[in-house]
Amino acid sequence: MPTSPAPDRAHIPLLARLKVGTKLMLLVLLPVGVLLGFTTTSAVEDFRAAGQQQDFRAETQLSFATAAVADQLAGERAAAVMLRLRPGAQARVALRTAQRDVDQALSRARASAAGRPGSAAADGRLAAVGRQLIPLRLRVAVASLPVPDISGSYGALVTGLISTTGELIQDKPLQSSGRAADAYLAILQAVEAAQRERVDVAASLAAPRDQAARNQLIATSRWATLEDAELGMFRQNASGRLVTALDAVLSAPAGIEVRNLLNDIVTSPRTAIAHTSLGTWLSVSVTRIDGLRRLEHGTASDLATTTTRDLRGTRGADLRNLGLSLSVLVLVIAFGLVVRRSITGPLSEVSDGARTLSGGDLDFDVRYVGRDEIGDVAAAFRDLHVTAERLVGEIRATNAAIIDSQLDHRADVSAFKGTWAQLMAGMNDTIDAFAQVHGQHRRAERELEGIFNLSLDLLCIIGQDGYFKRVNPAFERILGYTSEELLARPLLGFVHPDDQTRTRRAHEGAVRGADITGFENRYIRSDGAERWLQWSAHSVPEEGLIYATARDVTDIRRSGQEQAALRRVATLVAKRAPPAGVFDAVVTEMHQLLDAENTRLLRYEPDHTVTVVAARGEPGLEIPLGTRYSLEGQSVAVTVWHTGRPARLDHFAGPPGSAAEVLIQMGIRAAAGAPILVEERLWGVMIAAWTAHQPPSGIEDRIAQFTDLVATAISNAQYRADLAASRARIVAASDQARRRIERDLHDGAQQRLVSLGLALRAAQRALPPGQAELERELAQVSAGLTEVLDELRELSRGIHPAILSLGGLGAALKALARRSPVPVQLDVQVRTRLPEHAEVAAYFVVSEALANVAKHAQASVVRVRVEVRAGTLHVSIHDDGAGGADPSRGSGLIGLSDRVEASGGTISISSQPGQGTRITAELPVGDG
Repeated sequence: MPTSPAPDRAHIPLLARLKVGTKLMLLVLLPVGVLLGFTTTSAVEDFRAAGQQQDFRAETQLSFATAAVADQLAGERAAAVMLRLRPGAQARVALRTAQRDVDQALSRARASAAGRPGSAAADGRLAAVGRQLIPLRLRVAVASLPVPDISGSYGALVTGLISTTGELIQDKPLQSSGRAADAYLAILQAVEAAQRERVDVAASLAAPRDQAARNQLIATSRWATLEDAELGMFRQNASGRLVTALDAVLSAPAGIEVRNLLNDIVTSPRTAIAHTSLGTWLSVSVTRIDGLRRLEHGTASDLATTTTRDLRGTRGADLRNLGLSLSVLVLVIAFGLVVRRSITGPLSEVSDGARTLSGGDLDFDVRYVGRDEIGDVAAAFRDLHVTAERLVGEIRATNAAIIDSQLDHRADVSAFKGTWAQLMAGMNDTIDAFAQVHGQHRRAERELEGIFNLSLDLLCIIGQDGYFKRVNPAFERILGYTSEELLARPLLGFVHPDDQTRTRRAHEGAVRGADITGFENRYIRSDGAERWLQWSAHSVPEEGLIYATARDVTDIRRSGQEQAALRRVATLVAKRAPPAGVFDAVVTEMHQLLDAENTRLLRYEPDHTVTVVAARGEPGLEIPLGTRYSLEGQSVAVTVWHTGRPARLDHFAGPPGSAAEVLIQMGIRAAAGAPILVEERLWGVMIAAWTAHQPPSGIEDRIAQFTDLVATAISNAQYRADLAASRARIVAASDQARRRIERDLHDGAQQRLVSLGLALRAAQRALPPGQAELERELAQVSAGLTEVLDELRELSRGIHPAILSLGGLGAALKALARRSPVPVQLDVQVRTRLPEHAEVAAYFVVSEALANVAKHAQASVVRVRVEVRAGTLHVSIHDDGAGGADPSRGSGLIGLSDRVEASGGTISISSQPGQGTRITAELPVGDG
């Protein structure tokens, strides 16, 4: 193998005679060892400190946004409480404004959390607050929450947000930042305590006569205690300027007046309530809270300034350390320049030769000759140069054979030795394997093409530009487009408008390399119908392609939606919902389920017309309830009327005023309907109509599933109405029988007993003297007759009290209270006569309850309250006895339930052991 001639050894420089290892040791060992030790330790520590301070600063900014949400929530809480305390238009406007401010603050906070490292927990809690606000606002809107529950519900949300704020700033890298953070958190807690105190005191002042309100007023002192504790923590950590500002707020007139009122609440709540108006309290408390809020903003500003200052200080230390490191590096570089001259020249020549050789240029040669390792490398390079030329020749010949598909070509292995010979032999083996793989690849392509075209599922290849690159025939069959149409438009052009945003995000994720599993969206067929597709996709970013498969799940989703809708409607029917509610629910479910433009429920009338009893329609296609149409012409309603079977029509005709004429005016292209049969009688028809596309076949059978539920609801309503009327007639007949028996006893047996008693007393007076024995017997008979008469009177009152008919409910209940062996506290707020059935039912409820108390309750007092509110008679009986009453063990309470429910009312019994028994009955009395 030829080699380059060696130069004259006398001209070799001195440093060129040294080994490369010796030169590198002189260059690097001592200065680099010192530099690495110092630089690594200092840089790591400074980087960690700066990173922690940077993270703390970011978390501080996020905590400000979170605290702003808590502050706005506190304002919404105050507005909600004031709406309950002072209802009116102004209060409702204030609540809506507060809710809008909360939503805006929540959006800003979530935007601040988005994209921040480590802010997932805070973003999750902010999202949870948004979800929890929805039901709370609904309950506030319908006034179903008392003021304490409103305060508590909002307080839990605010407390959770303040806790989140504390968690964000809990890792304090420096003492100065930590003190500022502690002061900020303390003032947040103090402001929240003051706001809770303001709401609770306002609620108590709004109902000063209620003992529970006074107790609640006393309980508000806990907020003052919490506020003092947090302000104490604030004084320990805040700057002197902020502490001075705090003293100014607390010593202001509003602060002093609030403090005096709180002291009065603890010492004498009655006096505090009597001498404090709600308006005064709201004015001074809001002034004081505004001062604390200004202090809160100042504390936040100090915290932001402190974190910025600490971060600058940490970065300054980084720069100083960096400068020192650079100084050391300069010394190392200066020392390295001395050695560089003896190394860079030959190394550059060898490296240039290696680069040229690796780049495929074999014309470059290395002429350096030395006694060091670089000289040996140069000689080895020259030998490699010769071998590379021979290898290149063989590789070129092999490549040419592969290009020309001459897969029987083989390299000359005998021309090389050692590893090079093994390399050439490996190339020959590779050509053999390539020949085999090439044949297998051709067979696999043919098999894949068959699977791709025959698959029932949708198979496709999508580019990163959002276009289909290839689709199988299943796409044409399911979506109705040709392959050319599918490849010519972006895939989003076939997606339902409501699903395009989700689809675009899924495609962007796949472009970044994310796989897709179980993703569902809607595609619009060529005929306008919707098809639900479920996608699975694998992305290959290096190829710029996405391999995807889809399955048509329209029928599966439709079946699930139909079953869910049927369950919801069946639940309404099972709960005995009014027919109107069931009608509206069925029409709503079908309108959404069938994707119809107009859905309506019609009732057939005796005069050969139909009436709209429930309807849903897209804008411009609404039909008012109660509208009547004639059964003339050609329409679904007419067809069902004549056949009694489900029907579908794509053509309509009829005179003005008919159902068909209305469909023509609305531009309906197709309609389908099913009959409603109640006890084998045609009651009505359910109809769905479409303007944009033709519905799928069999749609009328799907409608029929709902009509069966409508028929059941109508039958149930009729049965319930008949049952209620029957019960009412039975109770009325029973009351008439009671009055007749009471009248017969009073006018018959009772009067005869009174006459017998008078005759017996006359006989006693007519006895001659000396008949002591006979006189005693007559006295006993007279006493027994009196007892029988008293018992008969009690029996007469129990059957039907005459005083109820004569004096009304109040007088009858007073008579019951006087006869009760257990003391009765009676509160009757009824000043006029009520309907007879309501008075009788209320009387017997109280009578049965007092009898049960006397027999079983072991009570010391019974409280009875009767009043009329909003057309309803409310009766409440509450004793302080042993409780534990079980209505199922006696017929008395069951009979009362039947009487009350027959009168259209409700009755409830609560009897926990040891807590007495409470019976509450509500009876409709109308405006009376």
